[in-house]
Amino acid sequence: MSQLTVHATAPVADLVAPRAASSMEARCTRWSRTLSVGLLIGAFVPAALRAQEAILGSNVQSLLTYARAESPELESMRREADAAAQRVVPAGALPDPVLRVELNNITNSGSDAPPSLLPSRVGDTKYTLMQTLPLWGKRELRRDAAAADAAQAVARSDVTWSELASRIKTSYAEYYRVTGNERLTREVLELLSRVEQVAQARYAGGLVPQQDAIRAQLEQTALRLELVALENEKRQSKARLNGLLARDAAAPLADPQDLRPWPALKTGDALALSERARARNPQLQAELARLDGAQKTRDLSLRNRYPDVLVGVSPTQVGSRIAQWGLMFEINIPLQQESRRSQEREAEALVGAARSRSESLSSQLLAELAGNLSAFDAALRAESLINSQLLPQSELSLRSSLAAYENGKVDFATLLDAHRQIRRGRQELLKSRVEAQLRLADIERIVGEEL
Repeated sequence: MSQLTVHATAPVADLVAPRAASSMEARCTRWSRTLSVGLLIGAFVPAALRAQEAILGSNVQSLLTYARAESPELESMRREADAAAQRVVPAGALPDPVLRVELNNITNSGSDAPPSLLPSRVGDTKYTLMQTLPLWGKRELRRDAAAADAAQAVARSDVTWSELASRIKTSYAEYYRVTGNERLTREVLELLSRVEQVAQARYAGGLVPQQDAIRAQLEQTALRLELVALENEKRQSKARLNGLLARDAAAPLADPQDLRPWPALKTGDALALSERARARNPQLQAELARLDGAQKTRDLSLRNRYPDVLVGVSPTQVGSRIAQWGLMFEINIPLQQESRRSQEREAEALVGAARSRSESLSSQLLAELAGNLSAFDAALRAESLINSQLLPQSELSLRSSLAAYENGKVDFATLLDAHRQIRRGRQELLKSRVEAQLRLADIERIVGEEL
């Protein structure tokens, strides 16, 4: 308040200047905040994109979602299916009508008029409008055959996606196995490093020979060599997955975090799964659509024994008026019977081939389903046995061997054997889980849907 009293008698310019300065300072503050927000947003967007990129690969569902949206192979099959669907309506449509114009006596002989090509200045002009009419249900059969081709194209698109999804699931499971083995090898390497320290301490105390420490070092070197091979295999797995996703081979992929939970399937579910495979397997649906199209084509070839009809109306112009009307009727005469019989035999052979192919594919798929279901059940039982018995026993053996070695009750070879045993147990556990995922991917490919 005292500040206002002191400046009350000051000149107006002196009062305005602080306000202007204050206003300028406020604007600068706002610009600074806006610039800061812009910089933050600019920094956040690439970070968000990198985060989204990093998430890709952490689970198989992200890979499947990306592939369904971005796969050029799948997009080409979708477009082919759409093109086949557009052929259904034209297949059952009537042929275009035909207009014929006949100018008679264009020289105007018998009169004094000069030659002309104008309809009103010749002897007479005849117009004929003709339309072909396929009878005996031929149009419906052509439309049904085209619809069967469209259904086959859709099924082929589903086959493409089913096979692509199966390859992605399989490659992801292998990627998970390699990454898990790499992680396990690094953990075991760290454990061996601690074992080496124990051996070094006991050797320094004169309790064990130097050979124990050297063997621990040799074991670590062997594990480092395995790490080199696993890192190479991991890069190959990444390149394989990126290839399936139509991405650059060196594009980043996150390390896999988990496997899909598997459904409660048993060998006794074979019958129910077989029925689902018959109803939904895209390969089988494509063959059934081909069989349906072949049957429609055969029926059409039999209907071609009967003639098509062409009708037309013909007004005749004399001068500038219509002098008379005519009606025409025309049919084709199917005299080439041997040619038609050959076409019918060809169509019948194609029907038989399509039926045999669908039956063969059905038997093959159901046999594969039974084999994969048995392998899936065996992998789950092995996983349960390893997880509940082998690993706890191996861990107990390792702890017991390590304590006994520290007390001088067992030699270093016994400790290494216990160490290798627990490593093999963990590898077998990882292998059984990955095997279950591989078999599950094959089962879902055969059934035609995720379980």
